[in-house]
Amino acid sequence: MSKKYYPTIGLEIHAELKTETKMFCNCRNNSDEEKPNVNICPVCMAHPGTLPVANKKAIENVIKVGLAIGGEIADFSEFDRKNYFYPDIPKGYQISQYKYPIVSGGHLANFDVTRVHLEEDTANNKHDRGDFSLIDFNRAGVPLMELVTEPKTFEVSDEEAAKSASNFAKELQLILQYLGVSEANMEKGEMRVEANISVSEDKSKLNTKVEVKNLNSFKSVEKAIKYELDRMVALIEEGKGDEIVQETRGWDEAKQQTFSQRKKESSHDYRYFPEPDLPKMKLHEAFDLEKIKGELPELPVVKRARYKNDFGIKDEDIESYINDFKLGNWFEEVAGVLQGLSLGSEADKGESLESIRVASNFITTDYLGLKKSNANIKLPSAKNFAELVSLFIENKISSRVSKDILAMIVIEDASPLQVATDGDLLQKNDEGQIKELVEKIINDNPEIVSIYKGGKESVIMSLVGKVIKESQGSANPQVVIKLLKELLA
Repeated sequence: MSKKYYPTIGLEIHAELKTETKMFCNCRNNSDEEKPNVNICPVCMAHPGTLPVANKKAIENVIKVGLAIGGEIADFSEFDRKNYFYPDIPKGYQISQYKYPIVSGGHLANFDVTRVHLEEDTANNKHDRGDFSLIDFNRAGVPLMELVTEPKTFEVSDEEAAKSASNFAKELQLILQYLGVSEANMEKGEMRVEANISVSEDKSKLNTKVEVKNLNSFKSVEKAIKYELDRMVALIEEGKGDEIVQETRGWDEAKQQTFSQRKKESSHDYRYFPEPDLPKMKLHEAFDLEKIKGELPELPVVKRARYKNDFGIKDEDIESYINDFKLGNWFEEVAGVLQGLSLGSEADKGESLESIRVASNFITTDYLGLKKSNANIKLPSAKNFAELVSLFIENKISSRVSKDILAMIVIEDASPLQVATDGDLLQKNDEGQIKELVEKIINDNPEIVSIYKGGKESVIMSLVGKVIKESQGSANPQVVIKLLKELLA
């Protein structure tokens, strides 16, 4: 690339909100419904004479998101009609928000937020029937939050810019899940990402943008943005910059490339006007904003800082707990038990922090490793897991034995001390007992002994492994090494 180019990315993210009923009627809001066209009624099917009634819970959910990202909650807000004619819009228009969104401003994951507003979702087109399509209206009218970011210009590579956009989407998904306002499952279409993309040789100037719609995974977000940026740069360098037009493009997962869908509409094309069948909203009167703000849960950015400050664990471990609420809560229970074993001195506190770091390593490597191969394993009680960690730290069981016991207690929760005692797995430090095993291994492996005595001292670890295996993992490795060196001297 002969010149420096500045990518600019803006995001529009839709998320279906978790409510009992749809946005403007009493039909069930159920994304797991498999039978088509059962959660429908005259209101969401736009029968003549029907009137919408706004879902207050959905409005409250958007307010929570606004407060979580530091946005301003509007006092006055209203719904608007967005007019367009697609088969998945039964009314011929969508009830949305245009001039007066519920939330203005805010910031999240290196992006400034323009607005967060509320609308109704469309129906679901089924294009897998050959030469015709079917429409499932179960999703029509489901409360849909739309968040729009400010365009952000990057002074980094296309790949890094794309990754930054993907990270924003991930962080928003976490916030929606932490707040309990949306499952935001991208595979089920509960969260959809659209990216507005442009590139310029002048970082103060915005060039023609394209919109890539309905990206349904974080990887797709990254790949589509990078592909589109590279496509634009290639056109500019070939002298074909005028071929970059404002349009909507799709992402072809199979071909790993974008494709043109239609020319991009402008807001005036939708002929927005205030929804006449819904009242204006005075949100500061209808909701206790201070109470809602005070009841917000601990958010990911705060939890990350607390884990780092309180436990000093690795960033990778922290992300495992941030992304898995249940695992994170259990880790905190384990940490609480281990901290409770401290007697209060500074030395004891240091030891408890070290034990917490060891526990975290067991969880993110050994436990999650077991879970990858068997999704049905369970979390043992925090008390028993903390006991396992303590046995290991106190050198009462070896690393190998600790892993074996963990594999047992995730199937059937039990006291690790009892398991180790019953299985004769407690680490042996008695030199008399271990010496017999060492002598046996020396006698059984004359070739290794000869190599060791010939000057290659590193092979002693092979003998150590054999002794520990013979002891079923119970022999203290340090004692084994000491005895081997004495007997082979």
